Formats: sequence, C-alpha cells, structure tokens
Amino acid sequence: MTRTITPRLRNLLLLLLAVTGTLLAGAGPASAHAALTGSDPAQGVVVAQPPARVSLTFSEKVAMNEGSLRVLDPKGRAVQTGAPANVRGTTYAVNLESGLGKGTYTVTYQVVSADSHPVAGAYTFSVGAPSKTVVPDAATAVGGGIVGGLYAFGRYVSYAGFIVLAGGTAFVLVCWRRGAGVRALQRLVVGGWLALTAATLWLLLLRGSYTTTGKLADVFDLGLLGQVLQTKPGAALVSRLLLLAAAALFIAVLFGSYQRREEGAEKRDLTFGLGIGGVVVAAGLATSWAVSEHASVGLQPGIAMPVDVVHLLAVAAWLGGLTALLVALYRAPAGAPVEAAAVRRFSRLAFGSVLVLVVTGVYQSWRQLGSWSAFAGTRYGQLLLAKIALVALMVGVASASRRWTGRLTDRAAGGAEAEEAEEAETEKESVAASTAAGQDANAAEDRPADPGDARRAAQLARQRAAMDTARRKRLRDGDTGRYGLRRSVLAEAAVAVVLLAVTTALTQTESGRTEQEARAATSAGTATTAPNGSLTLPFDTGGADGKGVVSLDLDPARAGTNQLHLFVRKPDGRPFDVPEVKVALTLEAKKIGPLAVTAEQITAGHWSADSVQIPMAGDWKVAVTVRTSDIDEVTVSKNAQIG
Repeated sequence: MTRTITPRLRNLLLLLLAVTGTLLAGAGPASAHAALTGSDPAQGVVVAQPPARVSLTFSEKVAMNEGSLRVLDPKGRAVQTGAPANVRGTTYAVNLESGLGKGTYTVTYQVVSADSHPVAGAYTFSVGAPSKTVVPDAATAVGGGIVGGLYAFGRYVSYAGFIVLAGGTAFVLVCWRRGAGVRALQRLVVGGWLALTAATLWLLLLRGSYTTTGKLADVFDLGLLGQVLQTKPGAALVSRLLLLAAAALFIAVLFGSYQRREEGAEKRDLTFGLGIGGVVVAAGLATSWAVSEHASVGLQPGIAMPVDVVHLLAVAAWLGGLTALLVALYRAPAGAPVEAAAVRRFSRLAFGSVLVLVVTGVYQSWRQLGSWSAFAGTRYGQLLLAKIALVALMVGVASASRRWTGRLTDRAAGGAEAEEAEEAETEKESVAASTAAGQDANAAEDRPADPGDARRAAQLARQRAAMDTARRKRLRDGDTGRYGLRRSVLAEAAVAVVLLAVTTALTQTESGRTEQEARAATSAGTATTAPNGSLTLPFDTGGADGKGVVSLDLDPARAGTNQLHLFVRKPDGRPFDVPEVKVALTLEAKKIGPLAVTAEQITAGHWSADSVQIPMAGDWKVAVTVRTSDIDEVTVSKNAQIG
C-alpha cells in the first residue's frame, strides 16, 4: 500500500514475523472438524466373541441422530439397536443385537462436528475370522454430492453478500458521503443485502439434508428443518435473518432521509448514529459465523471468536469498500464523479484493514495449523498458502492504486482549467443551438402552429443535455490519473473474487492441526510402504508393560509361497513373551483380504509360519494384532511391497 518501506513499517513486519515464529513454536492441542481418534472394537481387529456394543471416540464432541452410527453385518444388514448415546466425554456408543455370527462387520458414522461441518467415515472389524462384506454406497453420502455443492455455493454467496453489504455502507459513511445519493452504489448495497438474505434462507433449507442424508429430495423436509432449528448452526442462521431485518431499516435510512439531508450539524449527528448502528449490525452478522464455525471450538474459543469477528469486518471493509470504489469510478454520474479525497480516505481505510488482517490472520493460522509442517502437509495449509499469496498480490496491486491516487490529486488544478475550457466550448455550442432554435421560432410565427415544432424543441433540449453529459464524461475519462486508478482497482477486484473463493473453501476444510492429530491417532505404528518384506512396527496395548516392537520378515516377498518370521521384543530389545499374535494380509487395491496367517510360536517372542500364500504382487497391508493380557491388545499395520 506504500511506495517505500519506512523504518517503522520494517520494524512492524519484523515484529509480526517474530510473533508468528513464537506462536507456531509453542503450539498446543486444538481441533476444528471432528476426527475419529479411537474405537472399540478397533479397526481391523478380529475378536473371538461378538461385542455387545460398538463405541467411537472423536477429537471433540459431535452431534448425532438415530442413524448417525450404524453397524452392518457381512450381508449389509444393520445390527445396531436403539440410538447412539454419549457414554463419556467424546465417546459415543450403540448397542448391538445378541447372537451375531462370525464374519467382518462394517461400522459407519455420519456426525456433525462442533464447528457445524458434517464428518463421515467407516471401518471394519471381524468376529471369529474375516469374511466378504456388503456395504451400501449411501453410507458416506453426507456432506457431498449435489447437496454439498449447493451448500458450498450458498456459503460463497453469503460471504460475498455480507462483504458487499458491510463494505459498501462503510465506503459511503467513511469515505464518500455523497455516494449515498448515487443510484449505482444504492443498487450495489441493496444487492448485497438481497444476496445475503437469499443465501441464508438457502443454507437453512439445505442444512438438514447436508448433514444427514445428502439427498436433494430432502431439502424441503420440514422434519429435518425442525431438527436444524434446534442446533447451534440453525440458531445462528435464524439470528442472521433477524439481523438482516435491522440491516434493511439501516439501508432505508441511509439511502432515504440521510442522503436528502443538507450538510451541517444535523447530518453529522445522523452520520455518527448510522456509524454506530452499522458497526453493531455488521458485528452481529459476523458473529453469526464465528459462533458456529471453526472459531467456536478447539483452542481458546473465548479469544478466537472475537478475533474472527474483527477479521471478517476487516475483510468486508477492504474488499467490500474496494467493490464500492470500483462501482463509483465506473458508474458514478459524469457530473458528480468520486473525488480524489474520497479515494484517499478509502486508501487509509484499506491500509488499516490490511494491518488488522495480518494480526488476526497470524493468530488464526497458529490456531488452525500448529506447526510449520502443516503448511505443506495438509490441505488446510495449502489453501492458506494460496490465500496468503493472493493477499500479497492484492497488496501489490493496491500500491499501484495508491500511486494513481497521488496523480489524481496532482491533476486537480489542471482538471479545473480543463473544465473551464470545456465549459467555454460547450457554451459556444449551446449559443449556436439557441440561435438556430430562435430562427426556427421566428419562422414558426409566420406559419400556422405545427405539432412538429414542439417535438423539435424537445429534441433540442435532449441534445443539449446529452452534450452536457458527454462534456462531463470526456473531462472525467480524460484524466489519466482517474483512468489508471479505475484499471488498477478493477485488477484488485478480480483478485478479490478468487480470494473469496479460497477463503470459503478454508472455512469448509479440516484444520491442519486436527488433520495431523487424526493421522497420528489412527495411524500409530503405520509408516510408508516397506521396500521389501521386512517390517518394524512399534505398538502399545495401553496396559501395564504393554509397549514393544514387532519385527516381521517375509521371504522371498514375492507372489506365491513365502515364509514368515515374526519377533516381538520389548523396548530394550529383550524378547517379549506375549500370549497371542495374529497376522492378516490385505491388498486393498484389488479388494483381496484380509487373509489370515496362522503363525506358531517357536520360542519366547518368536513366531513362524511356512507356506504363506500371496496370490499376486502389489502393495499389501500387513496388520499385526498383539495381545499382552486378557484385555489389552492392539492392531498395528504397515504396507509392504510384494514383487
């Protein structure tokens, strides 16, 4: 936004970098979208007897309904009884039918995390021995498909509507009060209000299907709508509609009595009152997002929600004001173009907004990522990098706009002289037109009245008005400073459209911190594919003396007959004499397995199996279940490339 980096600005940037490093280095636990962190029975485990219930543990509390947690038998029949219940903390369980047979069972879940986003997934466990399974395709339809796409579009429109509504009114009140009487700006702000209102109603209707069935036919299901109204996101959407009613009254006053008032003490008082009321309404609208999304859950929600509100208001002041400036530059009447002083005021407003965005963005980035590695290693981090790059690009283009603003100011005196010359030229044209009209009038006195004379007079009046408008437009467009400013602001607005799309995607993406925590929780002992049949898998059954390391060798690690040797050792390297070890092989790419391997114990901590048949080459998952006591066991896995 400035042409040179002053020492004060340089020190500020260095301070922000230092704060960023300190925050990222001291990251603690947090969450956004809920993630499955544990289950009983565990994923891939084979149990001897059918369990009485299945329980799932998430990284945060979730919302469930009767069909949120399902357990399907090998034929795809639901075997859960009753609705899922919260048994403790973030653990939820559902009871199972008695007398279940052997085979592989599928557990599916469709829940809504505390930040309002649906989360779905599935895993399997087996009773007695693995078997083939049948799983309905609709088990994980929540949050996706056509409904998911429509919901994402509605979120984009709602953000865009708020930015135009709040930023447009801020531009009028803070930067260009005369803009309240400009028809194009009025249409812009009213359009923002209409877009936000329509999108809010749209999201309210879609919400039930988006978080449950994912079916387009359920969008107008009044039962689902009633359930949505009882949730935090539903209450936030209803509150937004009520605040939009207040915003409608605000707009009516701004573009009604306010713009008709003459400048003076009374109008200044009204400006102050509208400013206070506008901030309250805009902050309330921004809060409707903060209380129901990422900021409301995880680390420091009491700080994160106000920071999120301030961040969104700064975005609206910058991007919404930029949109209003663009409309004013292109659509303001030729006789009343936006003044250079108004552009300078917006430049200061935008600069302050960018500083606020930097400070609040640093905090939000630390909260949602937690580490430098999450920038490149998670989808949230990658989107955040794209957002940072777009903001930097906008700031660069804005610096060009600032230079054009300076040129616009410098040409003020020259513009006045040019206007006087244009007026003199137009006056000559008007005199010539009036003379011609007078001659026509004198001629008309000598002949009977003709209706065509009235039409000709009207045509002359329209011609003079068009000439006057054209003169003012030539004067406005002939200013190279104004022309350059219009082009640079247009470029800023184009980048802002993409920036808003990336920001909307960020609000629907699981935070980098949570994604990394979920990987660690669900992939304990899992690493990259082994280059051959030699694997090392650390494990921890959770009980006393439950930690150790499994070393497994497949020889020759090729399709066909192989020999397996498995060693269980304690952390200090001594043999670990555990009661039971099980091995299963799965080729997920071809949907083969799990193939159980029966291993015999040779000595303490050493198991062996001859004639292990591997039907084809590929990237095989080797799952090892280790039991260290009657109740403590765990399954760890790793991929091995069998060639």
